[in-house]
Amino acid sequence: VQLQASGGGVVQAGGSLRLSCAASGRAISDYVMGWFRQAPGKEREVVAVSSWSGQATYYPDSVKGRFTISRDNVKNAVNLQMNNLKPEDTALYYCAADDTVQTSARPQDYDYWGQGTLVTVSS
Repeated sequence: VQLQASGGGVVQAGGSLRLSCAASGRAISDYVMGWFRQAPGKEREVVAVSSWSGQATYYPDSVKGRFTISRDNVKNAVNLQMNNLKPEDTALYYCAADDTVQTSARPQDYDYWGQGTLVTVSS
């Protein structure tokens, strides 16, 4: 599967952005899908995970209640709605897929990655 992330940009604190990850080659229903981010000088961290069916999701406390992951099986894409953005959300955001794990928050468990899309939140 090939993944293409888009939707990043510059937004003021408190604003919203919607990231999209378009998949090609295979259906996203074959994969656990995740969104991760990496800020300069920091390790890559999970921000959202969707199970194969999309019925189970995971969010770390840092984004819970502000970020929502969703699947669009018609468009074969996974979206990340980000609300009430904070300056500490500034990072390069990546989408990822894996067809072996059930759900995972660990970047090393994902075999397929899209290129990053930059999100900058100004204070």
